[in-house]
Amino acid sequence: MSEPTPPPRRPLATFLRASAEPTPEAVDAVAPDSEADNNEDNPVVAEAHVEDIEQTEADIDPAPVAVAEPIAPNAAATSAPSFMRAPERAAPTPRWQWALVGGLVVLLSLQIAVADRARLAADAGSRPWIAGLCSVLRCSLPAWQEPAAFSMISRDVRPVPGQPGALQVQASFRNDARWAQAWPSLRLSLSDADGRVIGTRVFAPHDYLDPTADAASVLEPGQSAQIAFRVREPAASTVAFTFEFL
Repeated sequence: MSEPTPPPRRPLATFLRASAEPTPEAVDAVAPDSEADNNEDNPVVAEAHVEDIEQTEADIDPAPVAVAEPIAPNAAATSAPSFMRAPERAAPTPRWQWALVGGLVVLLSLQIAVADRARLAADAGSRPWIAGLCSVLRCSLPAWQEPAAFSMISRDVRPVPGQPGALQVQASFRNDARWAQAWPSLRLSLSDADGRVIGTRVFAPHDYLDPTADAASVLEPGQSAQIAFRVREPAASTVAFTFEFL
């Protein structure tokens, strides 16, 4: 069986207008008896009207209402491309980390200075502070070497009596440098009457110092020393000699 086709529904506006302005038939049907409001037939008519209202309201589709959804504070920053996002501020580095880095840098600098102290001590500008550093760290420094700071005070070369061909060399010199210096090496050159060098030799500290003297010792600033040693004359024509500090 097919379902019966429902009668066409009247528009809601028409129904409301008809309800607001009752027709004469409706007034005549209600007017004769004022007690008809309580009649059992009237609710049927009222129910019919209510049913029509309910069916009419059901036919009206409510218009969709746009509801704005709350936007998260960081939604725009998250959805934006990476090159458009504002850079995030990094947390500040704790001060103790900077202090630790500074301490490590200082320690590394001290290690480099101590390891390279021989070269630094050979420079007149850096020797004072590297010497102060080694006095605190108890490290040793090589002696200052400045041969030009030695001054010859006296010198003499004479034949040794009773020993032909032997020469007695005597000299005294002073350390005029700002720092203590090790005993220098000496170059002795012998010349003839024409000024020609007939013999030369370099003497290390252990060659001209007394065997009981310490060749590894140093001469303090302003300190003078006297040396004496013998050499063999290369030729009988020796008449002049020169000294040079090395």
